[in-house]
Formats: sequence, structure tokens, C-alpha cells
Amino acid sequence: MTRYLLAGGGTAGHVNPLLAVADRLSAVHPDSEVLVLGTLEGLEARLVPQRGYELVTIARVVFPRRPNAAALRFPRAFRDSVADIRRIIVERKIDALVGFGGYVSGPAYVAAWREKIPLVVHEANTRPGIANRLGAVLTTHVGTAFRRTRLLHSRLVGMPLRREIEELDRAASRTEAIRAFGLDPRKPVLLITGGSQGAMAINETIWKAAASVLGAGWQILHIAGARWERLNSDLVGYQILQYSDRMDLALAAADFAVARAGAATVSEFSALGVPAAYVPLPIGNGEQRLNAQDSVDAGGAIVVANADFTPAWVDHSLVPLLEDRAAVAAMAARALSVGVLDGSDRMVDLIAEAIALPPSARRVR
Repeated sequence: MTRYLLAGGGTAGHVNPLLAVADRLSAVHPDSEVLVLGTLEGLEARLVPQRGYELVTIARVVFPRRPNAAALRFPRAFRDSVADIRRIIVERKIDALVGFGGYVSGPAYVAAWREKIPLVVHEANTRPGIANRLGAVLTTHVGTAFRRTRLLHSRLVGMPLRREIEELDRAASRTEAIRAFGLDPRKPVLLITGGSQGAMAINETIWKAAASVLGAGWQILHIAGARWERLNSDLVGYQILQYSDRMDLALAAADFAVARAGAATVSEFSALGVPAAYVPLPIGNGEQRLNAQDSVDAGGAIVVANADFTPAWVDHSLVPLLEDRAAVAAMAARALSVGVLDGSDRMVDLIAEAIALPPSARRVR
């Protein structure tokens, strides 16, 4: 029996691909054991047990970004964390460690390297995080979600996706999707989504510009998120939901989308051939704009800055695009050309490759 320790957490961007790989490992190797390493503070504390996996927790160790008291405490905290994870590896007889970034991954990579067990890294964003940059130095088995990612020893594997996304037949599911959301089967659908919390700037602009989109012959499926309170509209063809637990059906219905450019969103849209206008989050290190770039370069998406995403932009740029149905269809095909639907399988193959190597061949010195 092979025992895998999957390390990652904090945000959905780390937890969701981790769970997708955990599910695929369990399906491909039903006699294996999959454990997840995380913290009590991250999203993994809720999602991992819900999915039926054992969560092994350690204290959160944050990489310091500026000289302060926390930076002085960091070396000892990191060493202690590495020691804790080494004990877990030995006591639980772990055969391989797979990391997805986040607070626990950095010390986990060092612990796996010191225990000389196979180590595999997955980077979900175009701009790698600190932990995964460290991990890439310690292993030759590094998978990335995007072609543009620059990381030592990396190869493209795509994003490990949820099973319902991997298996979605958009054409076959469209009738069910249209019926589920109360849409008109005769009109194309513009999907608006900003994630579970929503994107207030996107919501406000679409709310104000909805009449222009409807006037172009489209209808709108607007999944507005938890912070949005306007859930009713007098405009026929403008459906507003706070949340949907059937995003697979939302994507089956969508002919075009407006969304943030999180790694999972971009990966799902591209894998399914959903053309999009991405409005990257205006904070952080600019990684969302980079996440969309593969699709933009292929002609499957456009990017508009958050500050530029206004009702006037919708009127002058988005509506003319939506009115050109041939252009939208061409964008869908181009988005699909850079999409990866089998990221989970590719990661499982990468893990198997790392395990198959003799210790002398897999260890980076």
C-alpha cells in the first residue's frame, strides 16, 4: 500500500487542486492511503474532512516579507515545523509527498527532501509562490497549470479540476442548464461570476450595463456572490443568483463570460472552451493578469483592467463583440486550444514517475 501526504491549504486556490488530485489518486489506487497536511486556520480545516480525508495539522509558519519581530522568530519556527513533518512522515510511513503551495508546503518540502522520499510540486498560478519556488529546487518533478509559468524543473500538467468539470459535456448538458436557471433556449448566455464572495466592481458595472447586453440579443446569468444584495431585476433575461452549487451547469449554459482571472476560473473556462473577458483583481502581485495571458495570446479571451471595466466599456467594447457571433465562436475554439482537461491524471502520472525513480535519481543535491 502506498501512502501519500498531500500538503497545501489556506485558500481555495491551494485546496481545490489538492482535493482533485487526492480523489484521482484514490480512484486510480484504491488500496492507497491519502493524508492531507494543513493547518487549523485554513480552508482545508473544513473542506478536507468534508471530502473524507484525514487532515494532519501543524502550526502555520508564514514566510517573512519584511524585517520585523516575526522575521526573527521565523528560522526557529521553520525548523520546528520541518521536524514535526519529518516525524509525521516516519510515523505514518509516508511514501511520497505532493505539495500545492501555501503555508505548510515550504517546511513539508524540506522535510520530504531530508527523509529522501519522492517529492512532487504543483504550481497553480503563473507567478509561483515562495514555497513552490523552494520546492522546485528540491525536486525534478514540478507540474504547472499554465504554459507561461517559469519554475525550475517544471512541465505543463494543467490544473487538476473537479470531476464534474472534467466530465462535463457542455452541448449535451445545455438543455438541462437552461432549464435549471430559467433561461431562454433561443438566446446566447453571458455568464458573470466573481467567485463565492463576488467581485463588487464587476457586479456594479453589469448591473448598470445590463440593458445594453440584453439589447444585443443576449441574456445574463449573474452569479453575484455573498456580498451582493440586489438579487432581483425588472429586466427580462437578467437572472441574478447570489450563489450556485451547480457551476458545471452555469458553464454549460455560458456562451461568453466575464470574471476575475483566478487560476481555477481561467483553467476551467479554457478547458471547456468558454471565451471570456477577464477583469483581474486589482490587488496583489498582478498574478491574475498573468493567469489569463495564455488564453489571451491564443485569442480565446480579452483582459480589461478593473478601473476600466465600466458601463461605458461594456457599451463600446463588450457589446460589439457579443453582437459578432462568429467572433465569439472563434474565441471559444481558441480558448479550448490552450485548455487542459486532464490535469488530475497528468499529476497522478507525475507522482507515479517520481515514485518509480530510484532514490539516487530523484534526489536533487
